[in-house]
Amino acid sequence: MPRRRSVLLLALAVLLAGGARAEAREDDAHRFAIIGHGFTDGGDKHLKQALADNDDGAVAFLVVTGIKGANEPCTDKLYQKRRDLIDEARRPVVVLPSGSDWTECRNTAGRSNAIERLNRIRELFYGEPDSLGARKLSLTRQSMSPRFRSYAENAHWSVGKVLYATINMPANNNHYLNEAGRNSEYEDRLVANRFWLNRLFAIARRDKLEAVVLFSEGDVKALSQPTGLQALLRDAAPDNDGFAEPRRLILSLAQKFHGKVLLVDGTRVRGRPAIEWRGNVGHLAAGADALEVVVDPAAKTLFKVDPRKVETAKPARGQ
Repeated sequence: MPRRRSVLLLALAVLLAGGARAEAREDDAHRFAIIGHGFTDGGDKHLKQALADNDDGAVAFLVVTGIKGANEPCTDKLYQKRRDLIDEARRPVVVLPSGSDWTECRNTAGRSNAIERLNRIRELFYGEPDSLGARKLSLTRQSMSPRFRSYAENAHWSVGKVLYATINMPANNNHYLNEAGRNSEYEDRLVANRFWLNRLFAIARRDKLEAVVLFSEGDVKALSQPTGLQALLRDAAPDNDGFAEPRRLILSLAQKFHGKVLLVDGTRVRGRPAIEWRGNVGHLAAGADALEVVVDPAAKTLFKVDPRKVETAKPARGQ
């Protein structure tokens, strides 16, 4: 009888332990929203509506790609207006810089002031350790490292067993300039991003996380990277490919990581957004749309775009 009782107690303990694990995994389930560049292109009204549409309690956080359209002015007034608008959202909002926010900006003399405008955006949108929005999300910014004080736009945070991070890689070829002697901004940012990527994957491996999600405006084309003999050919990547180094680094780090690596960018695509996979590396082209991604560690598919929560942005006037 005592033996039977012990067996029953052991079975009950195993059952409860299993239930606790299942409950913990269920608690890790969440969703995040992406508001693509099409809504910042469309002005305040479209952006405000997109924020409201994706601002329900089921969303852990929102990522907004860019703060202004290519045809809008690069003024402090516009920057501040967009910051105030985004900060009104009820959910935490992380702003991802896009190329149209700063790379093509010019002063009154017609000369590029891209770096000055990028620094101003950093002051307005990334001057605090937390996210924007009424409900704050604690972020770890790269600027906390003394060597990379300027790169506050690169931030990471975790939800459950997933590490999320932004990385400044604009869509216009990562702001690589063909003119000789004018690539200092690109080269310095390349060094910062290299450090950032290595740091992110070191955290993911150390904490035995299930996935890393990287948000950038530009598509590094990780799924298009040649493999095998083709990868050894000299012309596999053009010399002016601004994404060549981060692409190789991401793929190398992903090979050493046992979890999933999801790359989310602002590539404009036709048709419904969907996640494509090659090995453990996935790619989601969010484009100009607003969408929500369901993250469920207990499901067979860890990441899934919710087809009911995809909103297509209307083209901005003049485009």
